Amino acid sequence: MQNNTIKIISVYAIACLIWGSTWMAIRIGLDSLTPFISAGLRFLFASFFILFFMKIRKMKIQKDKISVKLYLAMGFFSFVIPYGLVYWGEQYIPSGLASVLFAINPFFVALFSYYLLSQEKITIYKIAGMITGFTGIVIIFSEDIFNTTAFYVWGMAAIILSALIQGWIQVTIKKHGQHLNPFSMNFYPMLLAGISLLLIGFLTEDIKKITIDEKAVVSVLYLAFFGSMIVFTCWYWLLKRVNVIVLSLIAFITPVIALILGIVFLNEALTIKHLTGSLFVLAGLLIATLGNVKSNLKINLIQKRQK
Repeated sequence: MQNNTIKIISVYAIACLIWGSTWMAIRIGLDSLTPFISAGLRFLFASFFILFFMKIRKMKIQKDKISVKLYLAMGFFSFVIPYGLVYWGEQYIPSGLASVLFAINPFFVALFSYYLLSQEKITIYKIAGMITGFTGIVIIFSEDIFNTTAFYVWGMAAIILSALIQGWIQVTIKKHGQHLNPFSMNFYPMLLAGISLLLIGFLTEDIKKITIDEKAVVSVLYLAFFGSMIVFTCWYWLLKRVNVIVLSLIAFITPVIALILGIVFLNEALTIKHLTGSLFVLAGLLIATLGNVKSNLKINLIQKRQK
């Protein structure tokens, strides 16, 4: 039991660290590639990495009717549409702001969970945790949020819509995809996303603007291997073991990771506002998980008394 808890915490931490870095990696890639081409290459390469890994491990890809339906739904509603919106939106807003706006995702997850998952309890702890964490995010990026120049409004709207769509598909997968292998449930959706986004890119974008340089290559490969294959495998593995609302709180932690990376690699200043907001985020995460901790303690006490 204890080893399983440590494993869950470790995988959760890995997902947070990698996801937090993807916003900056996407922005770097957009200096050289158009949005849909960049996203398409990312998921196409990711699907190749997953297939290679599955062949080595001799893992079978599930092809029953329910699985195929979920692959199609995930392909479009986990990757093609939401990531198309994210890549398009990041042309016009900073990567940090994009990660902040996506942090509204846990609220959508809680809403859809209430209607679709009877076993997922929306406790007072989770509600308080979400509000506290989101308050921290707003504190950190308050200046960017209220900057509505140029295409900011459209860019922000694209990220929020992406968060809503992701919230719905996350709950849907939690409800119907428990039987799926984490690698199998990534391969077909990412392959579909890669092909679809590349086609959209070639049909709608000015490919003359594409530059295949070091930024483009590093961004695509990093996002394909770490930001797609590794992080989504971790996420789907956790989805079967962790409350979906608690899992969605990763969206609160990733902006803080993005902030830290900006300080370390881009020499951005660390302010009191950043520290205060980060403390709110951590407090929100602790509050949201407090209910689960209390429930586990009660279960352990009952089991000890029965013995």
